[in-house]
Amino acid sequence: MILQDKVALVTGGTSGIGRATAIAYAQQQAKVVVVGRRIDEGEETVQLIQEAGGEAIFVQSDVTKEADVKAMVDKAVDVFGRLDIAFNNAGTVGENPSLIEQTEAEYDRTMNVNVKGVWLSMKYEIAQMLKQGSGAIVNMASALGVIALPNILLYTASKHAVVGLTKAAALQYAKAGIRINVVAPGSIKTDMFEAATDEAKAYLAGLHPIGRVGTPLEVANAVLFLSSDMASFVTGETLMIDGGFVAQ
Repeated sequence: MILQDKVALVTGGTSGIGRATAIAYAQQQAKVVVVGRRIDEGEETVQLIQEAGGEAIFVQSDVTKEADVKAMVDKAVDVFGRLDIAFNNAGTVGENPSLIEQTEAEYDRTMNVNVKGVWLSMKYEIAQMLKQGSGAIVNMASALGVIALPNILLYTASKHAVVGLTKAAALQYAKAGIRINVVAPGSIKTDMFEAATDEAKAYLAGLHPIGRVGTPLEVANAVLFLSSDMASFVTGETLMIDGGFVAQ
């Protein structure tokens, strides 16, 4: 069990990739702090972990609010005594595709959740990990943090920012024993994907040379690797999980 006796925190752990990763952490014997805004879904994630024999708690938190972020890290330490791993997964996609019609509110919402949320989370996670002398952080970006599509402007900008923030933070704390990496998925079969039309699903699948979209578990497995000592010499890296999308 590669994460035995570790304490792992997952933001956006109420569904999709976050839930899959929280369960994967628990299956490797980590104690898991599930973080999210939706109480019922967060408690459901905890229940799934507990039913499988794992140990977890849910903390309601909005990652755009500094007090909430500080409280989620404090709760992890209060309950489990430390924080070894963090997966900063909370994010948002929705926006108006036309730049000239986008509102300031749309910009602020996308940047606050996708960038400020990661920055705030790292601020408090790293502070705790410095006390311990070690830690591993994985941030959630996207294939659109490496390339761009013309109709997803704000999301693309935010995910490019996450990649840059991850690299800079990784360099700043490399000698402190804290590894910080980022995963960059392509299209993944989440609830949002399932809600799309059949035509849209086929289009998204066709973007990936492997011939399909990915699954939350496939992303979770990559996060698990970066979180573990198997990736002990890996920091500041962007791991593509995109079925060859960016390689085209």
